[in-house]
Amino acid sequence: MAITIKNLIRHELIGLGVAVDECTNKTSIGTKGNVINETKKLLVIRTRKGDKKVQKSNSKFIFTLPNGKKVKVDGKRIDMRPEERIKARVKKW
Repeated sequence: MAITIKNLIRHELIGLGVAVDECTNKTSIGTKGNVINETKKLLVIRTRKGDKKVQKSNSKFIFTLPNGKKVKVDGKRIDMRPEERIKARVKKW
């Protein structure tokens, strides 16, 4: 199944391009790179300066889909284990 704007939060995030748009931790704002790992509470982003861990619940992310489209996602929507998020029922967003 291809990644689209509608199914992004129920899809695998590892490998996608991402930028941190908003965050309570001001040093994380503007972080750009690729998602290399995901836990229940964190995204690990590979940047040019190294790997950076960003909390999901306190952030808003802009993901770049494989087709080049950009999607803004509130981290609270993806703040769960990847396997739980993929199976979860999600209201339209």
